Amino acid sequence: MADILVKKIACIGAGYVGGPTMAMIALNCPEIEVVVVDINEARIKAWNSDKLPIYEPGLDEVVKAARGRNLFFSTDTKKHVGEADVVFVSVNTPTKTTGIGAGRAADLTYWEGAARLIASVSTGSKIVVEKSTVPVKTAEAIGKVLKRNCSSPGVNFEILSNPEFLAEGTAIEDLRKPDRVAHAIGTDSRIGPKFLNASVGFGGSCFQKDILNLCYVCETLNLKEVADYWAAVVTMNDYQKQRFVERVLGAMFNTVANKKIAVMGFAFKKDTGDTRETPAIDVCKGLIRDGAKVSIFDPQVTSDQVFRDLSTSKFEWDRPDYSRSHTRILDNVKVCSSPTEAMEGSHAICVLTEWDEFKTYDYQAVYDKMCKPAFVFDGRNILDHDKLREIGFIVYALGKPLDPFLQKNY
Repeated sequence: MADILVKKIACIGAGYVGGPTMAMIALNCPEIEVVVVDINEARIKAWNSDKLPIYEPGLDEVVKAARGRNLFFSTDTKKHVGEADVVFVSVNTPTKTTGIGAGRAADLTYWEGAARLIASVSTGSKIVVEKSTVPVKTAEAIGKVLKRNCSSPGVNFEILSNPEFLAEGTAIEDLRKPDRVAHAIGTDSRIGPKFLNASVGFGGSCFQKDILNLCYVCETLNLKEVADYWAAVVTMNDYQKQRFVERVLGAMFNTVANKKIAVMGFAFKKDTGDTRETPAIDVCKGLIRDGAKVSIFDPQVTSDQVFRDLSTSKFEWDRPDYSRSHTRILDNVKVCSSPTEAMEGSHAICVLTEWDEFKTYDYQAVYDKMCKPAFVFDGRNILDHDKLREIGFIVYALGKPLDPFLQKNY
């Protein structure tokens, strides 16, 4: 395969991994044509517009510098995959929802479909790169699919594993200056203290999904205790979200019925519009079940996305057609266009994403327009709690001593 001269790269999947990664490759390799393909016409249209389908600091500049020059986005998957010398596969690998391994095992339906597509349009040898996070032995399985489904003689496939290691919110900087070699694993800032920051629970597209698949792999190898250990990590994460909801209810006299709760932040972390497995979904659902009127503000998450997430079954978010479940049945939810709209007249503020702008608000003015007693439940520990208490707020800070108002004397 060393004789392949790379003139064109295709990437199957125009999501959070494929889009930024290919944009950066195109920017730095102007002599190579890079095409991102996806069957989702709306997503491709967005990549070709002034309003990209995902938010990532620095991404706009990178895309606009290369798009139309050597970076292209297209729905013509067969044409561009067939012409490519290197094919990156960055498709969804959701958790299975039915059958053996449901709720844990990875569903490789889309990966297998991508492999069959590659095989069917290949008339020359190609390098196929695993960019999705996939279980061990996937490359071996994909190799069999490629070999048995390619009708052109003499075509060979080299399969490489290059799983994404981007941290959303810093993806462009991660691509520009990635931490390297074995020593870096221990010093990489994304694995160090940042992983210990307080939170209502971890989220994101891969963390829970990969832990659940690890559990399934352990179970198939009869390592029950190991599987139980990792399953407990997910259980504790779910408990953390439920405990936060219970804290809100307990502080507010065990009822939030018809009370306005301002939810500040819906993305799973700052500097991204990604809401996959965001703890905010479970927290909002918990509050809604108890009758709260939830007003949500996030600077990068659209109202359509919020309503889809709150009305979609667990694990279904990672499927291409999950938006079909979108329904505005959530009468107790309002998505606000400004922080003032979300917080004005509320009984409590719940900070669920660590957006920097949340630190800069005039909380005296916010307090003056809230119902009293006014509560702040800081699920990310980003606010100045002493100053908030001076203003008059009753503050719950994750993992810190309880405000006297919140303590139970029994």
